[in-house]
Amino acid sequence: MPADEIIALNTPKADLHTQRPYVYRDWTFDLPPGVFMPGETSRMIHDRVLDGTIPVSGRCYGAMGVGLGVEAVVAGLQGAREIHALDIDPASVRAMTEHYERIVGERPGTVFIPLVSDLFERVPDGARFDVVTFNPPAVTQQVSDDPTVVRNVCVGTDIAVRFFDQIVQRDLLADEGEIYFIVSNTSELRDIVAYAIESGFLPEVIHHQTWDTDDVQTFLFKLRRSAAA
Repeated sequence: MPADEIIALNTPKADLHTQRPYVYRDWTFDLPPGVFMPGETSRMIHDRVLDGTIPVSGRCYGAMGVGLGVEAVVAGLQGAREIHALDIDPASVRAMTEHYERIVGERPGTVFIPLVSDLFERVPDGARFDVVTFNPPAVTQQVSDDPTVVRNVCVGTDIAVRFFDQIVQRDLLADEGEIYFIVSNTSELRDIVAYAIESGFLPEVIHHQTWDTDDVQTFLFKLRRSAAA
C-alpha cells in the first residue's frame, strides 16, 4: 500500500492517553492511559479463541502482546491449562491482570502467568507452548513520534523476525503446537511469511479479512512446524 495510506489508517485516536472503556461481548474492560484499545484485527484472535477455532482448552497458551487482556480472559473461561500472558508494557500487564482476576478469577486446572516481557525473553527456560497467538505491531511506516504508538503499531518487520527466532532458538513450540499470527499488507507481508517458512514453519491462511472502507487485506495464519524443521 502507499505510505500515506498506511499512515492515515494507523494513526491512533487522540484519546490514547486518557481513561477509556472497551466492551467485548458481555465484558467491559477499563483502559488506563497509554494502553491501546483492541482493533478489528485483534478481534480476529479474540473471536477465534472464543469459538474454538484457535483451540486452547486443556493446552498451554502463549498470548503474545496481550495488551488489554481480552484473549487471556477468554482462554481462562475456555479452560486453558496454562496462560502465559505476555506484553512489553507494564501498564498493559497490570490492566490485563486486573481484568483476568475480576472476570475469570481462580479456576481449577488453569494457571495464569502474567509477564512483562519483550517477546519471550522472560519466559522461563523449558517452557513449551501448545498454541501461541500474536498480532504484531509490524506496520512499515512510522505513524507517530509518540513512543507508545510506535511500540504498539509500527515496530516493523524486525519484531516478527525476533519472534520466530526466539521460538526456534529456545524450542518454545510443542511438537504438535500451532502459532496463530496476523499480518496485513500494511506491513512487509511477503517478507514476514517468507521468514516464517525459512524458520521451519508451514503457513496456512485460516482467515482473510478485507474492509469496505480501504484497501487493507489482513490474514490470520496458522503455522506449524514443517516436517524438515
